Amino acid sequence: MTIGDLQQRLGYRFKDAALLTLALTHASAGTADYERLEFLGDRVLGLIVAECLYNLYPHEPEGDLSKRHTALVRGETLARAARSLKLGDDMILSAAERSSGGAENDNILSDVLEAVIGAVYLDGGLEKARDVLTPLIDGDLKSMAAPPRDSKTALQEWSQARNFGLPEYSLVERSGPDHAPEFIIRVSVHGLPAMEASGSSKRLAEKAAAQKMLDHLESAT
Repeated sequence: MTIGDLQQRLGYRFKDAALLTLALTHASAGTADYERLEFLGDRVLGLIVAECLYNLYPHEPEGDLSKRHTALVRGETLARAARSLKLGDDMILSAAERSSGGAENDNILSDVLEAVIGAVYLDGGLEKARDVLTPLIDGDLKSMAAPPRDSKTALQEWSQARNFGLPEYSLVERSGPDHAPEFIIRVSVHGLPAMEASGSSKRLAEKAAAQKMLDHLESAT
């Protein structure tokens, strides 16, 4: 793949292609990397998503908009968008990082997508950044029929409504390299069998375990 191919997939041609190269450069390459652009792109992306939601759901309260926003800017969603652009093919990584799976790591992919959005913003302004990002999240925007309900919050509400107290989360195991960790979390609720689930962060593993518990409760009723 070449930078030109990526610009075609983005639907945007850079005036300063060096910005795109920087956005694709991981720290393992040993040169200037994407982290500053990621910092900027995170804020630009958040603004664009907030604006889309504000316009698309004119009658929803702030709390529901916030739930939708959180779902759209989370790492898994951004990594999926990055894969649709095949960003992993164009990322500049050390040979060791690439061979260990860095180009497929959700955290790195989401960071690089944010950096690319930041680079587009610097090169072409907010409107161009919006033009690049909107098609990438359009499917998620339109498929979200209702504001997503956080599984940990739902389980907590279920447990407290029955005077069972708060669900308890505990780390069972952490494995994998630093750039691609895997966590196994166990959730326990009074009087119910404990459930375990894994994720690339403790937060994701806790949410997966909570959802597994909720699925168990639903199937038992």
